[in-house]
Amino acid sequence: MSKNEVIINFDSVSFNFGIKKPILAEVNFTVRRGAKITVMGQNGAGKSTLFSLITGSHKPEEGQIHLAQDLSIAIARQVIPRPEMEMTVKEFFENCFKDPIDKLRVRKVYNIDPKIKNVLEVVNLVAPHDKIIKAFSGGQQARLLLASALIQDPDILLLDEPTNNLDKAGIEHLTKFLVDYKKTCIVISHDSEFLNAFTQGVLYLDIFTKKIEQYVGNYFDVVAEIQARIEKENRKNAQLAKEIQENKDKANFFANKGGQMRLVARRMREKAEELEEEKVDVRREDKTIRPFTIPVPPDINGDIISIKSFTMIKNHKPVSRKCDVTLRKKQHLLLTGPNGIGKSTLLEALASNSAKGTTITEGIKVGYYRQDFSTLNFEDTVHESLMSVMDEQVEETLRSTAAGFLLSGELMYTKIGSLSEGQKGLVAFARLVLQKPGLLILDEPTNHINFRHLPIIAKALDSYEGAMILVSHVPEFVKQIRIDEVLPLDK
Repeated sequence: MSKNEVIINFDSVSFNFGIKKPILAEVNFTVRRGAKITVMGQNGAGKSTLFSLITGSHKPEEGQIHLAQDLSIAIARQVIPRPEMEMTVKEFFENCFKDPIDKLRVRKVYNIDPKIKNVLEVVNLVAPHDKIIKAFSGGQQARLLLASALIQDPDILLLDEPTNNLDKAGIEHLTKFLVDYKKTCIVISHDSEFLNAFTQGVLYLDIFTKKIEQYVGNYFDVVAEIQARIEKENRKNAQLAKEIQENKDKANFFANKGGQMRLVARRMREKAEELEEEKVDVRREDKTIRPFTIPVPPDINGDIISIKSFTMIKNHKPVSRKCDVTLRKKQHLLLTGPNGIGKSTLLEALASNSAKGTTITEGIKVGYYRQDFSTLNFEDTVHESLMSVMDEQVEETLRSTAAGFLLSGELMYTKIGSLSEGQKGLVAFARLVLQKPGLLILDEPTNHINFRHLPIIAKALDSYEGAMILVSHVPEFVKQIRIDEVLPLDK
């Protein structure tokens, strides 16, 4: 098998979700054996759909997808499906081995326990084989998702947002693994530092043209190349626009002279038309969400939340710890600690006001951004989901807020469960704006979100005037937000 062998070839591939939602239009690209490729594109552009086309879960409506013979493919998904949350670790890994002919049937894998042990060591996770999946933290579940792909030892490894929920140690571990990885790997991620460590090329999904642009180079080089190309195209178009206007002005001048000058005027107009055709279509930048504010009720005063103790996980067992944290208006708290220590569990208990040792002042409205979006009803449409959190249900306010988060048109009547993970995140932020909470609880709010949106979200959180409790493993994001107090769960 040649290192330079083309193992994936998209030949004029088109794909739609229904008549009104084209995703890809006559797309062409190739991937060679052993390549490490990043997939870029705006939330909802179709990055996860591209993976579904590669695995065969979706079929192209036009064109051909050619895969090398006897090629095995495994995908590390963004989230664990809800039915699999009730499985044990062993059942979860057994479920990874689908019959190559009958995809609904799981084939028997003998001697699977040592395979599970080895793959868990690769992702740096200690997990009893009889433990239920839902008992793991978000970061631990992210490691299980990665391990579920690795245990299949595929020719092509597809990773969909693999750094979501991973702490610093987890990201470093994954990065080293991918740098040393000998097989083909295609990754969707919004973590630029992580991508730059191993990327050799980029597939860019343009949400406007529905095309895929293919670039060679590391992640930062490609981003710089795209930006340089846009600037060059803008300069060329500006120069052409100047020449076009000059020809039109001359044409008008000579046309008024009459006689032979009218022939000159016609030539000038023809020249202007030729120059118009030379203009290039500048690749438009991904849209970003509008700057926003999360309002707070005007009558908030005094203590909002008081935390005197909390429960953490140590050696797989709950342990109680004392602390003394009181948050008032305009005070922001950062919770820190490694994956599996109980940060998400604590946030969930705080959000439901069921955490022992914690008091939330009566009447305080809590806005809770949960990393798995389970606070959203996946059967609701976007419109229904947003309307449900509004005290005063004003259609104009709802639509204006939704549009600021790129939620408009057909998306408004799309079910939450049909959205991309990034779009679910934007719905969750739009709900917080409409909800107007006095206490904001945020669990990994950067997960799945397009990197272009993150500075805008950080600014909104920085200026939030209620009490806020934040968990995030992204230091660059946290640096942009005012933090008044830090509670390290592991200290």
